[in-house]
Amino acid sequence: MSGLVPFNRWGLSRSGFEDFYNLIDDFFSNTWMPMRSMMRDTFRLDIQENEREYCIEAELPGVKKEEINLELKDDGRLTISVEREESLEEEKKNYVHRERRYSSMQRSIYLRDAKTEGVKAQLKDGILRIIVPKEEAQGGTHRIQIS
Repeated sequence: MSGLVPFNRWGLSRSGFEDFYNLIDDFFSNTWMPMRSMMRDTFRLDIQENEREYCIEAELPGVKKEEINLELKDDGRLTISVEREESLEEEKKNYVHRERRYSSMQRSIYLRDAKTEGVKAQLKDGILRIIVPKEEAQGGTHRIQIS
């Protein structure tokens, strides 16, 4: 199935679906790590909610906590960013080929009633778990005077 081409891909005009077509091509390619892979550019994120808090889990295998930056803004936007640089240092200086890699990933989510105090984060076994408490609901009814 490698090289599968959607029936309308080579039409007269491109309609903004190029990224979708690239994704389909990559899915059916024989390569283990596609060139335009979305998995290489980001990380998986799960979000759970109950009446008291949000629980966010991010899959970050091989990432150290020093490489992670967490920010929760007052408007409820939580940003998880990762920056890492991989370099192999060897004693031998007679290199024929040597590679270094730098990667940067970021995800932001909006938590509408997030409380900025009391947020807890833990990195264990490649899973970053973040607990964000919710603001107390301002329940009740307010009577409005008409003038």
